[in-house]
Amino acid sequence: MELERPLVRDAFPDLIAELVTLLEDEGEGELAICVRDVPLVAMCDCGDDFCQSIHTAVHPKDQPYGEGHRCVPLLSSKGMLVLDVIGTQIMYIEVLDREPMHNQLGPKS
Repeated sequence: MELERPLVRDAFPDLIAELVTLLEDEGEGELAICVRDVPLVAMCDCGDDFCQSIHTAVHPKDQPYGEGHRCVPLLSSKGMLVLDVIGTQIMYIEVLDREPMHNQLGPKS
């Protein structure tokens, strides 16, 4: 039985709205649709104070994503947003050097 996870859009609705707009602006329409439903698997635990990145798929730590992996950098007006993608599956949302995001679901997710 697969664990039901909250969606990133429920925890960080402003981030997802921004990602949808930026992806559409970059001509990444399919990813703009997909990003609306990515699960919040885990917050990054790197410990860097400038990082608020989000794991959106289960993936072994310190392992390459493998064939078909691509990075999708987005032109955000604040900080850095980069998606790690395999095909149309968003694996990771890199969120760097931005104002603290407030998790709408509370501290546990």
